[in-house]
Amino acid sequence: MLKRPKVVLSAGVTVALTASALVTGCGNSSGGSNSSSGASGASGKSSITIWDIQTGASQKVVQDMSNDFNKSHPDIQSTVQFFENDPYKQKIQIAMGAHNPPDIFTGWGGGVLKSYIDAGDVYDLTSDLKADPSWANRFLPSVMKPVTFDGKIYGVPNDNVQPVMMFYNKQVFQQYHLTPPKTWDDLLNDVKVFKAHGIAPISLGGKDQWPDLMYEEYLVDRIGGPQVFNNVLAGKKNAWSDPAFLKANTMIQQLVNAGAFEQGFSSVSSNQGEDAALLYTGKAAMELMGSWGFATILSDDKSFIDQGNLGFMTFPTVSGGKGNPNDIVGNPSNYYSISNDSKNKKAAVTFLKDAVLNDQNVKDWISIGDVPPVQGIESELKQATYGDYLSFTYDMVKDAPNFQASWDQALPPSEAQELLTDLSKLFLNQMTPQQFSDDMNQHMQS
Repeated sequence: MLKRPKVVLSAGVTVALTASALVTGCGNSSGGSNSSSGASGASGKSSITIWDIQTGASQKVVQDMSNDFNKSHPDIQSTVQFFENDPYKQKIQIAMGAHNPPDIFTGWGGGVLKSYIDAGDVYDLTSDLKADPSWANRFLPSVMKPVTFDGKIYGVPNDNVQPVMMFYNKQVFQQYHLTPPKTWDDLLNDVKVFKAHGIAPISLGGKDQWPDLMYEEYLVDRIGGPQVFNNVLAGKKNAWSDPAFLKANTMIQQLVNAGAFEQGFSSVSSNQGEDAALLYTGKAAMELMGSWGFATILSDDKSFIDQGNLGFMTFPTVSGGKGNPNDIVGNPSNYYSISNDSKNKKAAVTFLKDAVLNDQNVKDWISIGDVPPVQGIESELKQATYGDYLSFTYDMVKDAPNFQASWDQALPPSEAQELLTDLSKLFLNQMTPQQFSDDMNQHMQS
């Protein structure tokens, strides 16, 4: 699941990136070799290298974190190297295979991290966290699932939470005397009213495929609970044939056939902000999007937010469903993990403990409009610019019994791509719910 440009949510809002720059990442990479093979420099300092993919304002937050750490830890020298997003994925894979990785590497947890763990390439942080309860308890529990396998922890969050929520245009709802939908039936009723008045009920950037996935993730959870997708992750035979998938995909096509999405939605790009534009121009009433959708609108039409026209809510409940209505989906965080080949594991652990999401680092993330997955920051968020939105986002994550990482990150890459392809066909009525399940069962990887 991609995210949109970073903007600074403070006085004098600054747009840091264009959409195209975000997709490719920032080209400020030294591209050099890492220092994991050298235990100490001539000065006797331990040297650790961190690989990261942050861009714009986020990159400055990470660089400041490293600089502050070096000042407060004169016996350790940390160096951050930044890479473009897509090339990074290949670079870290090659480095792992060659047993020449950085000491600390960034990732998204889930299936990719698990493959490195299975190969013995990732350091187990469990004992270190248990030895320091204040560190272990720093993070919101709901974001730790993507880096926890068989009860062992292989990473810690390093930036912000990105839950998926429903954004809506308050002006359009008021114009037609409607309230934001709390249930699926409410949503269908709102779709009917907006459609009758020539307003696209929901904007959808179907061209990029990944926005389709958010409907699937929420509906399957609302209907069947987290275990349904957990069975897929576990490689359970015919897991994609669970009734929750069939019902969710039937409901998706019910939305499509009711005209819930704008005409030609499969040609509308979310990566380029075209779906968001429909919302803030009043051509669409709602948009299901990750929290980065707020930054997109703030970048493209700040006045729409400043005038109080943007609303946000959780995904509707489904009558008779087994899932908890407080369950959420999205991107729990990015994570730092330590390479097993690092010659400076102790120093790397010290960096994760003392630098990552410490008090100053948390303040820096909040200052650019991000919500760190850290306990006890309610008052800081509330007092920040756009504190109502930041607090809403934080509460979604804090109160979530289950925060499911985006399926295209949790699944092996080939299975994830097949999922996106099949969902696109499903939304276009080119595939039935049963055909979807049958095809995904064939592409399941155990």
